[in-house]
Amino acid sequence: MDALAASSAKKADDSGVSLAASAWRSLRRNPVFLIGAVLVALFVLVALLSPLLAQHDPGERMLADQVVKARNEIPPAQAGHPLGGDLQGRDLLSRLLIGSQQTLMVGVLATVLGLIGGLVLGTLAGALGGWVDSLVMRAVDVMLSIPSLLLAVSVGVLFSPPNIYTVIVAVAIVQVPIFARLLRGSMLAQRHSDHVLAARSLGVKPGAIVFRHMLPNSLGPVIVQSTLVLAVAIIDAAALSFLGLGNPDDSVPEWGQMLGTSQQVFDSHPNLAFWPAGCIIVVALGFTLMGEALREALDPKNRR
Repeated sequence: MDALAASSAKKADDSGVSLAASAWRSLRRNPVFLIGAVLVALFVLVALLSPLLAQHDPGERMLADQVVKARNEIPPAQAGHPLGGDLQGRDLLSRLLIGSQQTLMVGVLATVLGLIGGLVLGTLAGALGGWVDSLVMRAVDVMLSIPSLLLAVSVGVLFSPPNIYTVIVAVAIVQVPIFARLLRGSMLAQRHSDHVLAARSLGVKPGAIVFRHMLPNSLGPVIVQSTLVLAVAIIDAAALSFLGLGNPDDSVPEWGQMLGTSQQVFDSHPNLAFWPAGCIIVVALGFTLMGEALREALDPKNRR
């Protein structure tokens, strides 16, 4: 009886709470979200403070005298250099810290550009329908039929010489069809909702219906998806840099670029690959955990 009463009381409380408030209350008790949020917060904090945290210039070859290519030796961990140096005698820890800033910038900018492109195409398809919807969605289907990394590489090789901005554009193009399809589906669901039908019956102009009623109520799933896409963007950007399609200037470090360079001595010095690869995995995991928790919490079907 006590359990039944408690369950009834909980349902009564939830019935008077908005979806956002209920989602936040669920997220605060969700260990998956908390772990993901902590990982993301640490990553963002380190990236923002990396110029202050890095004790050395990431491009300065201050340990070059300890690099012996004939014996395949690189600077080991030592005072002032807790992770040692790389193949050029540069401080590895400083390069990891500065590389976090580059990784964050590429991931965020690529996701934002992909989101903007997806919003434009999704809004056109969901609002206009008809032949416009068919044309946009067929183009989206073609892009989605190509593996994301293969599409990013195909776009990246079109630019010469490669740089960090070509990586951003290549990764952003990959994300556009994901956001477009999701927004289009949400807007089609909104098209026949009660508030949209009421606005039409009152003679509200179509443009106002789209931008005041349909679009704002369709953005929730898209914003949540952007958290998950950000993890994919970081991985794709690292992959492009790993393949040599990123910034050719290695004095400005990036995790994927560092991972690619380390392959030359992976057998003898796997730590050069371990640290950037570990950072990429942990950051992607953080965004994925947080995004999955957000998606579950904002799903009205999960309200109890």
